[in-house]
Amino acid sequence: MPEGPFFRIDKFIVPAESRHRFTERLKLTHEALDSAPGCEQNLILEQIEGPGRFNLVTFVRWRDRTCYEAARKAAQKRQNAAGFNPSAFMEELGVVADLGNYADLDRVIAAS
Repeated sequence: MPEGPFFRIDKFIVPAESRHRFTERLKLTHEALDSAPGCEQNLILEQIEGPGRFNLVTFVRWRDRTCYEAARKAAQKRQNAAGFNPSAFMEELGVVADLGNYADLDRVIAAS
């Protein structure tokens, strides 16, 4: 894995009737990420035009993978302490997710 910026991009299909509950929870999660060391950019985007099927996307740029991993573990710890299960929550709301970690293509090519 190349060093340098590390990206987490999650895409969601959120039914209209679930939008409010889902976005409220999403905002809480992303507020916590804003204060995490190494979080360089943190966006929640909503599709307003186009034929794509994902209507909400989150984009988080981390200084590096180490910062991302630390934040991921802290988030899991918070969720466990609160008794919150993200998978069950999304299933209850009918949300379909496509979750992924990304690296800058030029860095990936240079490292190979």
